Amino acid sequence: MTDIEAPPDEAGVAAAIAAAAVAREPLSIIGNASKAPMLRPVQAARTLSTRELAGITLHSPAELVLAAGAGTPLAVIEQALAGQGQHLIAEPPDLRALLGTAAPPTLGGTVGTNLSGPRRIAQGAMRDHVLGLRAVNGEGIPIRSGGRVLKNVTGLDLCKLIAGSHGTLAVMTEITLKVLPAPERTGTLALSALDAATGVAALAAALGSPYAVSGAAYLPEQAAVALPALAGLVASPGVALARIEDFAPSVAYRTERLAAELARFGTAQRIEDRESRTLWQAIRDAVPLGARPEDAVWRVSVRPSGGPRVAAAAAALDGRWFFDWGGGLVWIAARADAAAHRAITEAAGAAGGVWMLLRAPDALRTALPVLPPVPPVLGRLTRRVKAAFDPAGILNPGRMYAGI
Repeated sequence: MTDIEAPPDEAGVAAAIAAAAVAREPLSIIGNASKAPMLRPVQAARTLSTRELAGITLHSPAELVLAAGAGTPLAVIEQALAGQGQHLIAEPPDLRALLGTAAPPTLGGTVGTNLSGPRRIAQGAMRDHVLGLRAVNGEGIPIRSGGRVLKNVTGLDLCKLIAGSHGTLAVMTEITLKVLPAPERTGTLALSALDAATGVAALAAALGSPYAVSGAAYLPEQAAVALPALAGLVASPGVALARIEDFAPSVAYRTERLAAELARFGTAQRIEDRESRTLWQAIRDAVPLGARPEDAVWRVSVRPSGGPRVAAAAAALDGRWFFDWGGGLVWIAARADAAAHRAITEAAGAAGGVWMLLRAPDALRTALPVLPPVPPVLGRLTRRVKAAFDPAGILNPGRMYAGI
């Protein structure tokens, strides 16, 4: 276990990073370490945590803006937003059960990994809702990008660059988000007895309809039967699910119209509000995957029509899988070895997709790439960006790519 330093403010974070840069001492950057099993292990003698940078610093419900310290637990933010009838747009997942961690996920960790849930297909990724942030680069210098208003054109937009960089470019200290009113009601249509390809076709029809579908998933029977909200609705080989969120009368009308439009795929069963919310929270958090403790877990992003091809590769390994994002996100759990990793990543590449090794034993995460190799030109650009933010290479070295 490395020593953990948790400064109480941005000045303390800057001082800790500056000292490490002078000593050329690598730092493992975490919030609450709820996502530590993701990607490659970081080799560092010391750990810098943002967990003390907690608390909401601004919430303007009328302006649809919230700002909070990077160490603020997501649950605190969600509770504050719910009190004003609002929510986080990207529906970020809580992957503690999947990753085997206990401490609550933080805002900084969520933005740093750019994790988004089912609503991403309709309303964008987590990074798309970051209005501004404060951070400290690898020299210990505080930086700021964006602002605290929806219409902001001040300075360079570094928000989208730092979001999703997994703590390798800068340590975020405060983040400002756009938020939206939460839906009054949700409803889900379930179309059962569909194979994967037909399920994806049904979801494509739902997403192409004028009824503003905000969630589109396909669960094979094995993944679906364990979810209480689907009890009695699942028939082999699987079920396609389409969600609509809005005011109650609108949800009732649109689900009825969408069911009629999807009638060529079968009779749609409606799942009402409470059960619908529970169902999509489970999908958000990858509960249907049912990953065993010994499994490795991959997330594959691919065009929806390519999802069944990737799923077939997982099935050939006796793995488990399901689709989110209309088939564009394939969750996979399979045996944790190099041969399985090669089979899944080759299938993803052949389908024109990209992949992430989300969970695996440390030895496997160290020996194998956890993200697709970047082309040489892009690799040189990646190294230049890293050098500009972190000249000494001390922030989460090797987290995403070996040697970077």
